[in-house]
Amino acid sequence: MATKPIKPGPQSAAPGRPTLSFSRANAFWLGGAAVAIAVGYALLAGGSETIAPILLVLGYCVLLPIGIIKK
Repeated sequence: MATKPIKPGPQSAAPGRPTLSFSRANAFWLGGAAVAIAVGYALLAGGSETIAPILLVLGYCVLLPIGIIKK
């Protein structure tokens, strides 16, 4: 007796468990975070003591979480 192979269906989360769905807005926020972090490190390498840490904190603590959490 031959049985059909089970085809994997669409991945779904367990009931009651939230899922992350990334949209264009999420990509915008994550891209902004990447730019802020890159510019912050570039300025830090150049000797900036005020703007570089502000950009790094903004990128890591504000923009990156918004990019991940925002729906």
